Amino acid sequence: MLISELAETVLGAARSGADTEVRSLCYDSRAAAEGSLFFALRGAGADGHDFIPAALAAGCAGVVSQRHPEQPDASPWVRVPDSRAALSAMAAAFYGHPSRGLKVAGVTGTNGKSTTALLLHSLLAAAHRRPGLLGTMFYDLGDGGLSESTHTTPESLDLQRYLAEMRDNGCRSVAMEVSSHGLDQGRAADVEFDVAIFTNLSHDHLDYHGDMASYFAAKRRLFEQLATGAKPKRLAVVNIDDIWGKKLVNEFPEGTAEVVTYGMGSGADYRAGNIKSSREGTEFALEARGRQMRVRTPLIGRFNVSNCLAALAAGVGLGLNLREAVANLASVPQVPGRLESVAGARAFGVFVDYAHTPDALENALETLRELSPRRLVAVFGCGGNRDIPKRRAMGEIAARLADYSVITSDNPRQEDPEKIIRDIESGFGSGGGFEAVVDRREAIGRGVELLGKGDILLIAGKGHEAYQQFADRTVPFDDRVVARQMLGDRDHVRDEDVRERRREKEERELEKQRRHEVDIRRAYREFKGRGAPAGGGVREDEVQRAYREFKGRGAPGGGAAREDEVQRAYREFKAEGAPDNEG
Repeated sequence: MLISELAETVLGAARSGADTEVRSLCYDSRAAAEGSLFFALRGAGADGHDFIPAALAAGCAGVVSQRHPEQPDASPWVRVPDSRAALSAMAAAFYGHPSRGLKVAGVTGTNGKSTTALLLHSLLAAAHRRPGLLGTMFYDLGDGGLSESTHTTPESLDLQRYLAEMRDNGCRSVAMEVSSHGLDQGRAADVEFDVAIFTNLSHDHLDYHGDMASYFAAKRRLFEQLATGAKPKRLAVVNIDDIWGKKLVNEFPEGTAEVVTYGMGSGADYRAGNIKSSREGTEFALEARGRQMRVRTPLIGRFNVSNCLAALAAGVGLGLNLREAVANLASVPQVPGRLESVAGARAFGVFVDYAHTPDALENALETLRELSPRRLVAVFGCGGNRDIPKRRAMGEIAARLADYSVITSDNPRQEDPEKIIRDIESGFGSGGGFEAVVDRREAIGRGVELLGKGDILLIAGKGHEAYQQFADRTVPFDDRVVARQMLGDRDHVRDEDVRERRREKEERELEKQRRHEVDIRRAYREFKGRGAPAGGGVREDEVQRAYREFKGRGAPGGGAAREDEVQRAYREFKAEGAPDNEG
């Protein structure tokens, strides 16, 4: 593709130099090579314009930037008003606008994005719609495997490349998470959506957005993009249990796309009621535009009911049959790190959840409270270099909803973990009910140690993440793996205790049998030494027979002892004439 063809996709682009052929696109100078077009992006920590010389030295076919070099040469150059916007538009054109040939559903919101996207992906797969997936946990590009996720919403170049791979691999639909960072930076600006889903908005990422109004404005961009999109049938699916969802519905431009609402309230198009949760899953009554159905899902909690409603509404918007989708919800897989049970068949419960915001922690604890635990224990922390005010709020929630908490490190990054913990502790006030264990592995072990029959432990904050970030390093760490290790260690210790008690009991039984045998031997010796009474007494053969039976059945190593027969024979012997003194 020629540079001139790519430049035509960007309003206000000015081209200079030769019109060369472009074989690849890149925004990292280390990936620049002969035939590649390099985009100089301005980031929070570095400015891509500083790396233009390195890209040119690597032989790239041209440069796209917001300013010309101080000493221009004959290299092909495209000057644009916004390098990020240009990257998105040119990447879509370079890969042939892949989203146009796919049914694309985007999910945005503070909580529930990953679960809703995975549920929708599962429902589409069950209906043989060959779906792809882009999200926080992993990517499914339709090639038969899952690849590691690098960002919830990839940079626009990577996003368009992934969509092109899905298209080329035969995918027909896509479920993707769309983060507020991705929307603010225009990563999905040139994706053409069929469905946009809004789950909720709560306190998070304010270190980036500044305030809730700006945070909401970033989320709203997905729906503005949907409203102006080119797809013939476009659907907005919005949670009206959330105050920001109601605001979104009220502000949505009429006549641009269909709006479907969901929630627990009476005004929702997809409404859930009569909710019943257990450790095995959740049941609820669904009312969907005049139709009523009973829904079963292995996921637990009211917030997962909300996620199911969103997935059902979006699935129907993408062409799924509602009744079949409801039936398929009964067999959706466990969502990794979202109230994921790791305790197995033990007498207590252990759940790992990604809850790292006040709202998510509250939802998780309230959900587990509904299971009526004897005691609810929480292990959690807060990430470093992020949204400091939420730490106290999360402490207040844990103090109110958990019976006991172990406060620990999350991803401390460049902050002092003990300082983060002190911020969380401030939410507990002067009351007890918590302890601080800085090392997360030890904290999880402490949480497991506290469990008794009927208790539930929530390990919150990291969920599916398989790492922990410190100032100078990132180390492998998975709450689920660590929890299972701690449970195994606990089982081993308990098994040793049981085995020791069993050995002690067996030794007591053997000692008791030994004493019985000694008593019977003494009785027999007395009988032999003193003789049977002259008339009418117990015959010696009766005592001998009882003694033989004892030896045959009750001596150590034999079967169940019939000691009573020997004792009865001895009592009769004593009662009928044996001497009173014992020899």
